[in-house]
Order: sequence, then structure tokens, then C-alpha cells
Amino acid sequence: MARSSDSPVNYLLRDPKAKKPTPINCVVRFSNERINVGTGFKVLPAHWNTAKQRVKNVVDALDKDSINNFLDRLETEIETIVSELRADLQLTKETVRKRIDQYLAPPKAAAIDQGPSQPALFTFIEDFIQRAPKRINLDTGKPVEYRTIQRYQTALNGLRAFASTYKRKVDFDTIDLDFYEDFTSWLTFKKGFSKNNVGKYIQMLKTFLNEASAKGINVKQDYRSRSFKVVNEVADAVYLSESELEQLLSLDLSRQERLERVRDLFLVGCYTGLRFSDLTNLRPEFIKDGLIRIEQQKTADKVVIPCHGIVTAMLEKYKGTLPRSISNQKMNDYLKEVCQLAGLNDLESKSQTKAGKRVTISVEKWQLISTHTARRSFATNMYLAGIPALTIMQITGHRTEKAFMRYIKLDREQHAKVMALHWQKQQQNTPFLPTK
Repeated sequence: MARSSDSPVNYLLRDPKAKKPTPINCVVRFSNERINVGTGFKVLPAHWNTAKQRVKNVVDALDKDSINNFLDRLETEIETIVSELRADLQLTKETVRKRIDQYLAPPKAAAIDQGPSQPALFTFIEDFIQRAPKRINLDTGKPVEYRTIQRYQTALNGLRAFASTYKRKVDFDTIDLDFYEDFTSWLTFKKGFSKNNVGKYIQMLKTFLNEASAKGINVKQDYRSRSFKVVNEVADAVYLSESELEQLLSLDLSRQERLERVRDLFLVGCYTGLRFSDLTNLRPEFIKDGLIRIEQQKTADKVVIPCHGIVTAMLEKYKGTLPRSISNQKMNDYLKEVCQLAGLNDLESKSQTKAGKRVTISVEKWQLISTHTARRSFATNMYLAGIPALTIMQITGHRTEKAFMRYIKLDREQHAKVMALHWQKQQQNTPFLPTK
């Protein structure tokens, strides 16, 4: 599996110059923190590919497949742990270390059978994941994204862990409504996952079963039932108002170049509505006559975006080429630092259903800011400015107005202001008719 520059995981040899096998260490970095994790494996430095951080495909490296497969699974699991804890605002060295230790040393009763007698379902999913990098997404015409493959692997890891504790064998002919109830209950109460996270596991499982069914495998059809549903809830999210964006813009970061570049790139996102993946691929040839023309990486949709004055100013500042992109993870960390310096510290409430209970916490706003906040801020601010939803959707790529309205973040007073603005514009264009 190809590595991603976004990964918080790096594998390093304890002694790269050793003449005998040396331990492979795992270094986990996040939010300016660092954790060292022992993998339990050793390798000859001559058999180690430093760039790929995996054992080379050489005849003498007899355990290369088992080691590399373990490193793949561990990296995927740690990425999931960091992502989930960050979303729950519980990302600390202690919480990350605890979750990693739980993964590496599960109870003995939870030993996982990965031998040749494993259920056909797991063999199929492994093959599905193995082939994923060469598969084309029919919706976009592009290869399956690395992040999607990660989600496949995470779902498989979860299924294996559940199967090791389940009283029934988990296979194609046992994925029924009883399994659904037990699996979602295990994810919710045993693992303590949020409702949306539980839904992701079910969505991935349905993907596997649909593929198996399409290939003629005899799959129990309970998974197509309305009761076998992907649970989800609207997640709390924030946007930055025009005045808050001005706070960011006026912040003097001339002595902190790394933060200045992140701030500037984020502001371009706030005035273009581009996803991070598209923003980091924005090149000068995509911009002509005051318009940005770009094909969105996620959907393959082509969009045309007018250059806001701030976007033009940023392009001039960087001589036509935006700041060099960094990983999404690092940008999110730096972005929170920028927003804290800018004083975006109003208290915001964050609610979600976690471990079966509705939990609400209050945090300072800067803690909730991520690269995706730029896109949400663009959509919300443009709507507040009175631009029709259908016009904004041509840029954001939302398929339905219903989906768009769920995406933007407005309270009742803001909706009332939008209506008042509409009436004001309407009145300006209509002759005043005095009453008799």
C-alpha cells in the first residue's frame, strides 16, 4: 500500500547502520506531540527501504510480507485513532497511547484467526483491498483514493476484532439483522464510537457485500433491508464570518513564515470554496481573465470561480503561485495555532452521540477549525450575502439544495437576516406604491 504524506506515522530503524537485524520503531507525530511505539519486528538495514518505510521485496527477507502487512495495518489503525480523537477533541499523548496499546495488546480471548481457515468474507475483503489501487472509480473515472483504501482497511480491522469476540462465525451467510444489531452495539458501547463513526463501518461493510454479490457470491440479503441502515447524524461544525476572516487577514505573521503561508492558503479557500485537495493543486494556468477554471479532484466536476479581491492579492503576493502545500494534518495543526493567535476564542458547543449517549462539550472556536472550515465559510458567507443557493452550488458542487442547506451553518436569526436582505433588494427594484 502506497504511503501518504498526510500520515502521522513514520517507521524508523533503531540502528540503521547495524550489521544484524535491528528493531523497527514506529514514531507517531500529531499536534506537535511525539510518541514512540515498538512494533516487535526486526529487519536487516540492508533489507529496509527508507523511502517507502517497508521491507524490500528481496528473496533473503523471508518475513517481508508478514512484516509489511503488519506495518500497513498498524499505520491505518493509528491514523484512524488520531482522526477519531481529534474529531472528539480528545487528542492527547495519553489518549493516543492508550488506544494504540489496546490495539497492540488486546485481551488473549480476542485472539484473531488470520490463518488459512479464515472466513471467506475476510479473504474476499483482503483481495478487494489489495486490488483497490488499480481500480477505477466509475463516478470520477479516476483511481480509488488512498483515503478510501484506508477506510476499507479500518473496516476490515474492526470486523476482525468483532469476530474474535463474537459467539457466531462472521461470514457471508451470517451477515443478517442479528449480526447488524450485535455489531453496531459492539461498536457503540464496547468501542465507544460516535454514531457517525458506527455508520462508516456499516457503509464500508455494505460496499464489500455489494461487490461480492455483483461477483456472484452467495450473500445473505439482509444487508439490503431498510433495517440494516447506515446510521448518521448532522455533525456540529463552524464557519468563520467575514469579520473573523478580517481578523485572520490583519494578523501580523511576518516573523512566522510557516503560519503566514498556512493562513494565506486557508483564506484563498475561504474565498474560492475549493476543497483542500483542489486548493493544493491550484496552478497559475488554471487562472485566466479573473476566473479560476478547475476540475474537482473528488467529483471530477468542472467549476468556474471568480477571483475575489483577496484571492487576487494572494496570487500577487506569491507571484502567481500559491504557497507550497503541506499535509492536511500539519495544516490543520498550524491552522488552529493561527486562529488562536487571531483571538478566535469564543465558546462553541459541540454535540454528538457517543457510546449511545448525547454528549455536549464547550470549547474555544479555534479548536474546531480545520481546512474544511474554509469551504463551509465560503458557502455560508456567500449565502448570507444574498447570492442564490443555486449559484453557490455551481461552485461547491452540491447536487441538491436540501444537501446545500444542511451544509451551511445558519441559526434562525441569520435566516431572518437573509430574508430581510432579499426583501430590501426587491424593494429597491420595485417602485414604491403608497397606500390609499
